[in-house]
Amino acid sequence: MTKVRVGGFSVSLDGFGAGPEQSFENPLGKRGLELHQWLFGTRMFRTMIGKGGGSDGVDEAYAHRSMAGFGAFILGRNMFGPIRGPWPDENWKGWWGANPPYHAPTFVLTHHERDPIEMEGGTTFIFATKGIEAALDRAKLAANGRDVKIGGGVETVRQYLRAGLIDELHFALSPVVLGQGETMFVGIDLPALGYRVTEHQATEHATHFVLSR
Repeated sequence: MTKVRVGGFSVSLDGFGAGPEQSFENPLGKRGLELHQWLFGTRMFRTMIGKGGGSDGVDEAYAHRSMAGFGAFILGRNMFGPIRGPWPDENWKGWWGANPPYHAPTFVLTHHERDPIEMEGGTTFIFATKGIEAALDRAKLAANGRDVKIGGGVETVRQYLRAGLIDELHFALSPVVLGQGETMFVGIDLPALGYRVTEHQATEHATHFVLSR
């Protein structure tokens, strides 16, 4: 049965899932990269960027799970790129180059229509303009029995949380204080939505916790 999951989502100690002022130079906002230090040294991440080596252990296990078992992905418009408003042309194809890491149908939430983009490695970006629930219906169909990942950014996860559409969330709590940025939990009552902590493990680089309902 298809589950809707969030995996490998890094959050600061003060609750921010991205830094402020996202831009072409700072895709995760200012200081946003600091949230993901637990990931960068893992074997999974180094393999994904075409390098060898990397760590095993708890961080690697959660990194692997964060991209495994998914048949479709959903991204917010900001997660796809820094462009706002109508698409000025067809040139922007995401942050990741010719071969994005998704290797599956990837639905981008937007108010502005655009033709699908087929990339190397099996990723097709599909631009979903009819809201989060319609995008999820399409993603579940495309996933063909595998899970659907809500890949971010922060507001996209919050929208699906508020709608009660996420089955499981894995957050990596990083030992970083940002002070400002995009807040993940403000105004969201996780227990009232039915979530409880079902896993937690700490490493030198992060504390991993899984919320399920």
